[in-house]
Amino acid sequence: MTSISWNPTIAICLLMGLIVSRAGSPLAAENPVGSSSEVITEGHQLFNKLCTSCHGIDGAAGDRGPAMAASRRYLRQSDEELFDAIQKGIPGSQMPPMGLPENDAWKIVAWIRSSRARAYSVPVEGDKDKGAEIFWGKGDCGRCHVVRGRGGLLGPDLTNLGAEMSLRQIREGLTVEKPHPPFGYRPVTVKTKDGRTISGVSKNEHNFSLQMIGDDNRLHLFSSDELEKITYREKSLMPSDYDKRLSETEFQDLLAFLSRLSLREYDPNQQPRRNR
Repeated sequence: MTSISWNPTIAICLLMGLIVSRAGSPLAAENPVGSSSEVITEGHQLFNKLCTSCHGIDGAAGDRGPAMAASRRYLRQSDEELFDAIQKGIPGSQMPPMGLPENDAWKIVAWIRSSRARAYSVPVEGDKDKGAEIFWGKGDCGRCHVVRGRGGLLGPDLTNLGAEMSLRQIREGLTVEKPHPPFGYRPVTVKTKDGRTISGVSKNEHNFSLQMIGDDNRLHLFSSDELEKITYREKSLMPSDYDKRLSETEFQDLLAFLSRLSLREYDPNQQPRRNR
């Protein structure tokens, strides 16, 4: 068997070679204009001005271009790859070379990346502490949602919301009405044969039973022969007009609070930590 001796000098040289190679890679370039909220806002405006002949407004899917932040795996993920796609186009597709001023192209890249990123990892304007007050107070969000063990059970647990959803998804959840309630949150009212009426959301149902969370935040289990009538609502209990029921500043503060919600800020063995 041939023995191989360890030479520290060679190892250091190899390591330095890898670092230089990585630094020289075309995918290692970072966005020179940064990713501040101002840059992202300008990139958003530029996208809506220059790119919506193919893509949809605000990055939605368009007639000739895909959505910018759909729930899918992207072929172009780095800043450099997105910049090249904007400036040089994509061969074999309908994406033409834009040839924009470089800073404008980089700003659009910053906005696209922020749209795809989870809310927790992007800068968000607003006062998160005031947003928490709105969440538990004027917004009445805690009546249906749990955050770190506090709140109601009619809606999803939001403790890790900022690490699971993009800022755009959170904003749309507050302002865009869904055509149908998501599975497990369909509003339902039941009347039992013994005269009780209970409203809430259906969690699970089949021919023989119904499981629901009531407005009393309790789990109710019914067999079909206990129920006299079941009435469903096709409209979600989740309001979609927070941008109207709140002032612009209050709405932004609420977004700031929701975007910072993450399990990485919470130790279940200790008191909840303050959001950054």
